[in-house]
Amino acid sequence: MNLNQIHNVYFIGIGGIGMSALARYFKFIGKNVSGYDKTPSTLTSELIESGIAIHFEDNIDLIPKDYFIENTLVIITPAVPKSHSEWNYFLERDYQVKKRAEVLGIITKDTFCLAVAGTHGKTTTSSILGHILYESGADVTAFIGGIVENYNSNLIGSGKTVTVVEADEFDRSFLHLHPNIACVTSMDADHLDIYGDDASIKASFKEFANKVEDKNNLFVINGLPLDGITVGANDDSQFVAHNIRIENGWYVFDVKTPTENIKDLKFGLPGKHNLTNALLALAMARTFGTPTESIVKALATFKGVKRRFSFQIRKPEFVYIDDYAHHPTEINAVHQAVRELYPNQKVLAVFQPHLFSRTKDFADDFAKSLSQFDEVLLLDIYPARELPMEGITSQWLLNKIENKNKKLIQKEELIPLLKNSDATVIVTIGAGDIGEMVVNIKKELDEK
Repeated sequence: MNLNQIHNVYFIGIGGIGMSALARYFKFIGKNVSGYDKTPSTLTSELIESGIAIHFEDNIDLIPKDYFIENTLVIITPAVPKSHSEWNYFLERDYQVKKRAEVLGIITKDTFCLAVAGTHGKTTTSSILGHILYESGADVTAFIGGIVENYNSNLIGSGKTVTVVEADEFDRSFLHLHPNIACVTSMDADHLDIYGDDASIKASFKEFANKVEDKNNLFVINGLPLDGITVGANDDSQFVAHNIRIENGWYVFDVKTPTENIKDLKFGLPGKHNLTNALLALAMARTFGTPTESIVKALATFKGVKRRFSFQIRKPEFVYIDDYAHHPTEINAVHQAVRELYPNQKVLAVFQPHLFSRTKDFADDFAKSLSQFDEVLLLDIYPARELPMEGITSQWLLNKIENKNKKLIQKEELIPLLKNSDATVIVTIGAGDIGEMVVNIKKELDEK
């Protein structure tokens, strides 16, 4: 498929974090871009402000009349149901209909592609890497699955020859990519509704890793069952962070690589997982050829990703953090970072489970992760693309949490409860529409 012959790009599910990055990209390179999404959001508002027409009704009459078969590419998100009338309209007329991952594969095929894979840490690692390359002057475009604070966008740069992409394991999407340099941050069980079992996920990651022929260009967290250059903290990795300390809320650390020792790097994101995310980005950038001094400078100026341990309020007497965590391993990482920064303070966690299937598959692990906090407020499960499952409810999950300070609540109860709480650290956690509540929560707690 030749993108030069495409004049119009139509998105079904344009408001998704990955889809909207592609929409911004096509708009930037001069294509006519429009699309559908189920509900308005902050992202769709930003796209509309940039000149992209978006509607929120599944109605074929709202498809632009000049979007002809020969000059239009249709991009769909996996979350769209097969009954969607606009999708079927395009399929029945033989339009070019591609999944987001397929389109990323087409874009990256003719570029030098740096791909970040893993069940956790993809967005932060690819954001750090995109920031390093952009700041060093590389001709890069980075497609990010989150809003990077430095750019207030999920697209970094406008380069034509180098791409940074998140290699998403959902629906085996990452197998469409053509990576020259890649990393794998983690291989935990997830998306069991797609894969069936843990072994199938690991097999898929191995297939992705095999796309990188030169294993000196594949970076893996130490301990993963993959052949590649190992990365870790205080261990025997080939890229290893050591002499790690916290100074004024910053990580300061040294890095030993196969060829050099780098002293006193500064990085502002808390949590051991973010330290290894930064180390993976460093290893990939250094292998790409980015000068060490450029990497050191960029790491110190990276501000983070919205909804990834994102400080909303940071006062001496009170802290409010928001995080996208939706898997037990991610919740554990949030807890570790909070306890490291605020060791003797009361921490209240608000969690909105994401997907009935994920809640069912990892219920015991979710309960264990959440039980670590001093107090837990649990919202109803956010269904996303799924229909309810009998017996799988937030009440069922709550019953498994071993913490006497726990409560199942409705959204409208949340802000009053938080305002009356004596917790000095509050964390909102989840990948559902809890993210849309953060602005109001911050506003109300700021006045507390």
